[in-house]
Amino acid sequence: MGIDTTRTEVRKMRNIGISAHIDSGKTTLSERILFYSNKIHAIHEVRGKDGVGATMDHMELERERGITIQSAATQVEWKDYTINLIDTPGHVDFTIEVERSLRVLDGAILVLCAVGGVQSQSITVDRQLKRYHVPRIAFVNKCDRTGANPFKVKIQLREKLGLNAVMIQIPIGLEDKLEGLVDLVTMKAVYFDGGQGTDIRYAEIPAHLKADAVKYREELIDAVSLFSDDLAEKYLGGEEIPEDMIRDAIRKGTLAEQFVPVMVGSAYKNKGIQPLLDGVGYYLPNPMEVKNYALDLEKNEERVELSADEKSPVVALGFKLEDGQYGQLTYVRIYQGALKKGDELINTRARKKFKVGRLVRMHADNMEDISEGAPGDIVALFGIECASGDTFCGGGLNYAMSSMFVPDPVISLAITPKDKKSADQMAKALNRFTKEDPTFRTYVDSESNQTIIQGMGELHLDVYIERMRREYKSEVDTGMPQVAYRETITQRAEYNYTHKKQTGGSGQYGRVAGYMEPYAEGEYAFVDNVKGGAIPTEFVPSCDKGFKEAVKKGSLIGFPIVNIRCVINDGQSHPVDSSDIAFQLAAIGAFREAYVKAKPCILEPIMKVSVEGPTEFQGNIFASINQRRGVISASTEDGTFSRVEAEVPLSEMFGYSTVLRSLTQGKAEFTMEFEKYGKVPQSISEALIKEYEEKRRKEQR
Repeated sequence: MGIDTTRTEVRKMRNIGISAHIDSGKTTLSERILFYSNKIHAIHEVRGKDGVGATMDHMELERERGITIQSAATQVEWKDYTINLIDTPGHVDFTIEVERSLRVLDGAILVLCAVGGVQSQSITVDRQLKRYHVPRIAFVNKCDRTGANPFKVKIQLREKLGLNAVMIQIPIGLEDKLEGLVDLVTMKAVYFDGGQGTDIRYAEIPAHLKADAVKYREELIDAVSLFSDDLAEKYLGGEEIPEDMIRDAIRKGTLAEQFVPVMVGSAYKNKGIQPLLDGVGYYLPNPMEVKNYALDLEKNEERVELSADEKSPVVALGFKLEDGQYGQLTYVRIYQGALKKGDELINTRARKKFKVGRLVRMHADNMEDISEGAPGDIVALFGIECASGDTFCGGGLNYAMSSMFVPDPVISLAITPKDKKSADQMAKALNRFTKEDPTFRTYVDSESNQTIIQGMGELHLDVYIERMRREYKSEVDTGMPQVAYRETITQRAEYNYTHKKQTGGSGQYGRVAGYMEPYAEGEYAFVDNVKGGAIPTEFVPSCDKGFKEAVKKGSLIGFPIVNIRCVINDGQSHPVDSSDIAFQLAAIGAFREAYVKAKPCILEPIMKVSVEGPTEFQGNIFASINQRRGVISASTEDGTFSRVEAEVPLSEMFGYSTVLRSLTQGKAEFTMEFEKYGKVPQSISEALIKEYEEKRRKEQR
């Protein structure tokens, strides 16, 4: 029986996420948070030797690979605070899990490794936090590792992420000598005794750290005096500053996103977690302190501020779907009003009404039934038909919450079921996965009749194929990974095309003239410059339709055409034979005629790749990137550790993880994310065109 938190005071509630670079210790940290807040009674490790695995990584697959794939939600009680906690994945392939979690969070703990510091993925996560205006605390984890240096990490937070990061704790000892920490607000040493760090002992600051503590406290007071005039006066007057005043100033700066308190510890060694939980209560916002807006669909999408008041009509956002053994589960963040069992709500996108049947609170993959959720709460609903990102309103409101940013997939793979039973199960699985994950898409290729799945990277698609196998018992064969190429034009070309077709009765007639040119501002633009009614106005949209149809598939290798502007400036119609379809076909004909003259070329996705590993292997890493047509943009050395950043075409990155492992004795790791589209070199372009022509010839036979 859980605690009934229906009446949680909104001021004492925190919705926070834990986000970080892969392997910085997010899941280990959430495991400790659950332990210290009495949610679990034994600690399990991520790559659990005890065969249990971390609580928040509840998928079998996550436990085997030791990575987080889905964000998991839970609620804990700490002192008199109620904390809704979401553990998010670090892999860039699961970006959407991070995006959708941040969309509904009020604050975040940015976890950094004391050795690795600000890594490539920390930069991506920080960009997402800034996009959704999420205030954060930085927690420098793994201070027990060889080479740990939290002060260096603080400098990187300032230089690489442009954050006003200031230490509010300093460690007592580092690496294997990590004993505890000094709290610069209270000026006390904090030790974590007992087998699992449960007994907190406060003591005087050790003599050898006194001078350091005074120096860093000065820095802290100096930085927060900007956020409190009273504090600044006391500071200048040389008076003693009360702890509460410092905390209020830190909180003010953090909420304004102009200050980032830096805390230290080691989750694995059970040090520094309880003060971090105190920090969540002290410095991160409650739902009432965050401004949330909805768009009023009745009033031309005007922005409306929502209030965290339980008497107002309900506005809630379904930010994540999960298909479990009991049907579809929808995670909901309540922004306004109280959500009660039996309420009637409307899904404003689908315009469908539904009744709230079962309302539950999630704890990773366990649930407890509740009767109502307060404003600011994160709960889950059962058995409603909806899509990820839908808004639910009560009391006759017609609002939509602004949706989240969904990146386009960059890689595709053909999959073929091995038998009839697998085919049925595969269809079910794909239906579920595409509903749950907006970055995972699927379609049937009209020419080869194969099912194609698309996603954010090799790992992303791997995980879904593995899940089909395990959860749906669907055995599938996979083809070679296919890169999402694009075609474009490199110069301006004129067209003047007449479409004429005479059969019995009325024929078809339309003439379209103008030009196409490269267009850097977007993927496609249509400009109507027709003077004097050469093409009747009702047929101008038909030309646009025809061009839109033509850019779907280029003639070089059959991929969509981007960065092109089509301009029409002349044409001709026939009083009887001109029609919508005639002008669509004329536009398609005109496009194909000019496309060849406009010197088309092929574009490929270029990935931003970051490889990290011991410096002794730096030469091997450089060589492996150069062999893959990569361009190295930066390399930094940090004692025994080095990082190489490069731009590499996606088509060259398949199987790179295996190569990298063998080159560096398994000591290096890499991450990559989509950067831009770039031109394919001539020789590769010719090979791609040849391959496409052969494929078409085979199909025509």
